[in-house]
Amino acid sequence: MTAATWRKIAIATAVHIAFVAFWWLAVILGDVPEYILPTPWLALKTLGEPNFNWVFHFTATAQEIFGGYILAVVVGVAFAMFFTWSARLDAALMPLLVTLNMIPKVAMAPLFIVWLRFGIQTNIVITFTICFFPILLNTARGLREVEPDLLDLVRALNGSRWQIFSKIQLPGALPYVFSGMKVATVLAVAGAIVGEFIQSDRGLGWFMLVTQEALNTDAMVMALMLVTLIGVVLYGSVILLERIFVVQDARVE
Repeated sequence: MTAATWRKIAIATAVHIAFVAFWWLAVILGDVPEYILPTPWLALKTLGEPNFNWVFHFTATAQEIFGGYILAVVVGVAFAMFFTWSARLDAALMPLLVTLNMIPKVAMAPLFIVWLRFGIQTNIVITFTICFFPILLNTARGLREVEPDLLDLVRALNGSRWQIFSKIQLPGALPYVFSGMKVATVLAVAGAIVGEFIQSDRGLGWFMLVTQEALNTDAMVMALMLVTLIGVVLYGSVILLERIFVVQDARVE
């Protein structure tokens, strides 16, 4: 990594540390009751509670977030590819997908429970439905915004449809693909947690509801921090992939 990259990482780390320090001081100096907002240390101490089974709930939520997100990326990019290849398919199905996207995903959760039963798979589907459309739209836009002259040149050289897609359209659309993927990371976390709020017997969202009944704010804050950690790891993974593929392509050009 370059010096500029390390500088950005250092600044981001310093800002996060400053935020935690401000949170800690605000609670102590403001004499905020523990049941309202605990200090970061009190929240971290709950990780040592054996009855909370943090690993079990953390793993369940991570499966829902990453499972639904990866499925949305694969299906979203595939649909965008098909719509780009076929104008008729685009004209026929895209309006329907837009209409379906207008349906509140949270309102469909009870139907998902009926169709898919109670469990992690239902939350994966909820996460998928929330993440799918931004990835589809951004990818389709990127695939279409290729210079017509370049496409005509490849066709004149007898390039196949797959060659045009893999060598011209997809590399040019990568910034759009990753833009949609970054937007979807936030939606993936929200989708999984909402699914756990509505139906679940595990996961960090479900755990927050259970600890809320006992007014265990320490554990609730810790669960929120772990959910945030999953989202940061997911977003960081997308950023890393973007740097590998998009930056490398730019260097090659």
